[in-house]
Amino acid sequence: MYGFEALTFNVHGGYLEAIVRGYRSGLLTAADYNNLCQCETLDDVKMHLSATEYGPYLQNEPSPLHTTTIVEKCTLKLVDEYKHMLCQATEPLSTFLEYITYGYMIDNVVLIVTGTLHERDVQELLEKCHPLGMFDSIATLAVAQNMRELYRLVLVDTPLAPYFSECITSEDLDDMNIEIMRNTLYKAYLEDFYNFCQKLGGATAEIMSDLLAFEADRRAVNITINSIGTELTRDDRRKLYSNFGLLYPYGHEELAICEDIDQVRGVMEKYPPYQSIFAKISYGESQMLDKAFYEEEVKRLCLAFEQQFHYAVFFAYMRLSEQEIRNLMWISECVAQNQKSRIHDSVVFIF
Repeated sequence: MYGFEALTFNVHGGYLEAIVRGYRSGLLTAADYNNLCQCETLDDVKMHLSATEYGPYLQNEPSPLHTTTIVEKCTLKLVDEYKHMLCQATEPLSTFLEYITYGYMIDNVVLIVTGTLHERDVQELLEKCHPLGMFDSIATLAVAQNMRELYRLVLVDTPLAPYFSECITSEDLDDMNIEIMRNTLYKAYLEDFYNFCQKLGGATAEIMSDLLAFEADRRAVNITINSIGTELTRDDRRKLYSNFGLLYPYGHEELAICEDIDQVRGVMEKYPPYQSIFAKISYGESQMLDKAFYEEEVKRLCLAFEQQFHYAVFFAYMRLSEQEIRNLMWISECVAQNQKSRIHDSVVFIF
């Protein structure tokens, strides 16, 4: 029904689209970031943020401030906004918004399982979990010894249950298996979300397929780089790539046999949208790759707001807020550790 969304979209989605566009106008601008980069202490950071949407969340925090407090409060703002949108949403938007949180759930599961493996305190781990990825039985994850138990005891009642079908094995959980589990779950999640968006059709399908394809390709590149020099075989690596995206299927075949970062670069430069990303990075270095990918993602997310009558703006806003929180965390850490010369290394300007 592409092109006719304008007729009926505003019946259920108009109010929330207006709300999310209002939220978006409250994101920090380049001028805000320039002011934050001049700060000498975390109290200065708090003072600058008091004039922004984060003001009410930080105003009652006593000195001395810590980076974790700033990040926690900024995340709380995002959670409040998300919950407000979810309360007002009707189908299929409510399902779309729930899909956005599944990524956080996967990260939380992996965090708790990894922490338990290294004998960390469960309560301490729960405090580190992202609030949008919490579910009722999350604390009991600590009892599982292998994937099968993890599924049977805990995850069978969560939205992640269908994604576990590919990674249920009786092997004990170790760091390598947990990382494979994370990537297998993400693969299933992205494919499911992609198919859901295709069913919605129209501008939502068009814009979301581009954003999710970018995410799938970025994960494929990261999996390739992180698995170089490990015991992961080429076939195992190939299985972790999502079955859609610009690189699917021929780019995946080439990535699966890469032995170093320069070979990965050679594969990616065949795809025009990714040429510009790798052009920013000198040969043999992968440290700046994350930032280059984030910059490209922010560009694409901002473009989602250029069209109306679609759900991709909700996804875009959540992702842009996440990036903003990452920026604030980096700036706060640099200020706290007196490393102001390194502030611009990781800050990605949104507007």
